[in-house]
Amino acid sequence: MPEYKDLKPLAPWREIKASRDDWAALEPELGTTMLTQMHLIRAFEEKVLELAAQGLVHGPAHSAIGQEGGAVGSAIAMRPGDQVNGSHRAHHQFLAKALCFVERDGIDYQEPFSGEVRHLAKRTLAEILGLAQGFCKGRGGSMHLRWPESGNLGTNAIVGGGVPIAAGAAWVHRHFNTGNVVYTFFGDGAVNIGSVLETMNIAAAWKLPICFFIENNGYAVSTTVAESTAETRLSSRGLAFGISSFKVDGMDPLAVYLASEEANAHMRTGHGPTIIEADVYRFFHQNGALPGSAFGYRTKQEEAQWRARDPLIQAAQHLLERQILGEGAIARLRDQALEMMNAIASELIETSEGKRRIVPSLWPDESFRDFGVRGNLEEFDHVRFEEEETFGGQLKPGVKFVDTIADVMDRRMATDPRIVVMGEDIHRLKGGTNGATRGLARKYPDRCLGTPICENAFTGLAGGMAADGRVRPVIEFMYPDFVWVAADQVFNQIGKARHMFGGGNAMPLVLRTKVAMGTGYGSQHSMDPAGIFATAPGWRIVAPSTPFDYVGLMNSALLCNDPVLVLEHVDLYSSTGSTPTEDLDFYIPLGKAKIVRTGSRMTILTYLSMVRTTVQLADEHGIDAEIIDLRSLDRASVDWQTIEASVRKTNNLLIVEQGAAGTSYGGWLADEAQRRLFDWLDQPIQRVHGADASPSISKVLEAAACARPGDITTALQEMLVAQGLRAVA
Repeated sequence: MPEYKDLKPLAPWREIKASRDDWAALEPELGTTMLTQMHLIRAFEEKVLELAAQGLVHGPAHSAIGQEGGAVGSAIAMRPGDQVNGSHRAHHQFLAKALCFVERDGIDYQEPFSGEVRHLAKRTLAEILGLAQGFCKGRGGSMHLRWPESGNLGTNAIVGGGVPIAAGAAWVHRHFNTGNVVYTFFGDGAVNIGSVLETMNIAAAWKLPICFFIENNGYAVSTTVAESTAETRLSSRGLAFGISSFKVDGMDPLAVYLASEEANAHMRTGHGPTIIEADVYRFFHQNGALPGSAFGYRTKQEEAQWRARDPLIQAAQHLLERQILGEGAIARLRDQALEMMNAIASELIETSEGKRRIVPSLWPDESFRDFGVRGNLEEFDHVRFEEEETFGGQLKPGVKFVDTIADVMDRRMATDPRIVVMGEDIHRLKGGTNGATRGLARKYPDRCLGTPICENAFTGLAGGMAADGRVRPVIEFMYPDFVWVAADQVFNQIGKARHMFGGGNAMPLVLRTKVAMGTGYGSQHSMDPAGIFATAPGWRIVAPSTPFDYVGLMNSALLCNDPVLVLEHVDLYSSTGSTPTEDLDFYIPLGKAKIVRTGSRMTILTYLSMVRTTVQLADEHGIDAEIIDLRSLDRASVDWQTIEASVRKTNNLLIVEQGAAGTSYGGWLADEAQRRLFDWLDQPIQRVHGADASPSISKVLEAAACARPGDITTALQEMLVAQGLRAVA
C-alpha cells in the first residue's frame, strides 16, 4: 500500500468578500467616487452602443456594461504611476484608470463634471468612432486605446496578446525600483492561452509586480467556462506558478478594491505577481446591444439574476443605507452623465439630409494613412557614419565574426545602461549556443537575462520594455523558425504598435537571430526569415556580411526607435575580417547598400553569406558583374538609388539568396525591382534561390534544398548568354 502525502501550494489562494462592516467603514468620498465613475462609464458605454446601432461605429462595439465594478474597484486602489492594459473589451478599464488620473482627489458627485472629465470622454468616444481627435488619432478604435500619460499602456484585440507586454512594463518598474505595479486585464477566454500562462510563469520566476486580473464573465463569446476547462475557478492557475491569488465578487466594487489593496501591498514589497479573479457579467452579447439570450446561449432568467446584482445598484444601495446620498442625488448623477454624453456626441455627429453622420471635418486626412509605420530616423541626425574602406582609425585584421557580435554588445552595454539582452541560454555556455553573448552575464548580471523556453512571452515582455522607453531590449531567437512560436508578439504587437497607436510612440527593440542552413538542424531550425519580415509592417531588417559592417549596423539597430531584425548567418560566424582596434562607436546608415565588386555586364543583389560566395564565383569565372551587398532589407530601407544607378549601367539584374522559394525575400524584391527598373532592363530579372522544400536533416537533401554555388554559376552563365555573349568556363 503506497503512502500518500498532501502537497501544499507555494502561494496562498483566497476568496475575499466585502462585509457590511467594510461598507460601513468606507470613506464617503471614496464610495461616491466609485459610484460616480461607474455611472460615467455606464453612460459612455450606452452611448457607444446607441451610435453602433445607428451604424456610426465602424467595427465592433464590445461593451462592458455590467462589469464596471471590477474596473473601478481596482483602478481606485492604484497610484498615479501604476499602469494597466486590457483586451478588446476594455472601455471600462481605460476610463476607470484615466478618470483616476484626471481627478486624482476623487469626483464630487454634487458638482458638474470637470472639463478634464468631459475632454477624456470626448477623446475616447472620438477614438472609438475613428476620428482624428482620438487618443490614437482614430487608428485604434474601440479595441486599441492608449494614453500612456494616464497609465494606459494600450488595449489589445488579440485575446491574451497584451499580457506579455504588461509584464515587460512590470519588469521596468522592478528594475528601476519605482514601487509601481501593472495590472493586465483579460477575460476567462484568455486564461488558457499559452502566452498568458507563459507570462505567469516568467513573472513568478522573476518576481515581477504585475497583477493578472481575470474578468470571469462566464463566456468566451458563447462558449462557457465549464466547456473550456475542468477547473472553473480560474484563479487556481496561480497555484501552478506560486502566485498569490484572490477570488472576488466583481459585481461588488468594494470587494474588488479590498482585493486590489492586498494585491498591491504584496507586489509593492517585492513579493512578485498576483492574480485577482473577479466574477462579473456582461449584460449584452459579445458585440452590440442585444443580450446573450437573443443568440440562444444564455437564458433570460440567468440574465435577470445577474442584472439584479448590478454593481451600480449595489453600490448605490450601500450609500443610501448610510445616508451618504439620497435617491434624488443618484438620479441626478445618472442624468448628468447621460446629458454629458449626449452633448459630446452632438459635437461629433450631425444630421445631414435626414441622416446621422460623423462631422466630415473630424475624420483623419488620408495622407495620415502610412504615418508612423516606421519612424523618420531623426535619431541619426548627429551620428558618425563610417565605411570600412574609408575608416580613419586603426583596423585589426583576422577578427572572427562571432567575436565581433560579443564585442559590440559589450561596448554598447558599457556605454548605454538602457540596453538589456534576453534569450534562452544566453547567460550560460560561455555566451549562448554560439558564443555571441560571451562575457555579458558576468559584467551585466542584471541586464543579461536568461529566459525560460517561451519565445512568445519573453518577446512580448521585451515589447513592453521597449514601449516604456527607459529600456532598449535585445532579444535572441536561437533559431529564426521560432518566430512562428512568437508570431503574435513579433508581428501583431511589436511590429504594429507604433502605427496602431497613432504613430507617436517608439518601439526600440532589436531581435537577433541566425540563419542556420547547412548545419543539419532540419526543417524547423533553418529558415531565412528575411522574406517573412519584409512583408510585415513596422520592422526594419539589417543583414551584415562582414565584422566591420556588423559593428556599424548593430550600433544603428540599437539607436533606432523602430524594431530591428538583425540577421546573422552561421556560415559567417567563423569567418574573419577587420574591425577597429578600439573605436566601436560608429554607425552604418540604415538603408545604405554597398557595392562590393564593380562591373558593367550585370548587377547582382545579395546579402549575408551569399555576398562572399557570389564574389568568389564572379572572380573565379572572370565575369564582369557588379555585386551589391544590400545590408538593409526592409521595404523602407532598400537602397534603390544605388541599385538603380547600377542597373542603368549594366541593364541586367540577378538576385541571389540561399533560402527556400516559398518564404523568399527575392520574390518581393524582384517584383518591386521590375516596377522601378523596367525601362533599363535588357532581359527579365533572374533569380537564384532554394527549393520549394525546407532544408532537411540528410546532408545530401539539405544541400539540394539550398541555393548552391553551382546554381549561382549557372545563373551567371545564363545572364551572359541572354546578352549574346559566350558563357565563361
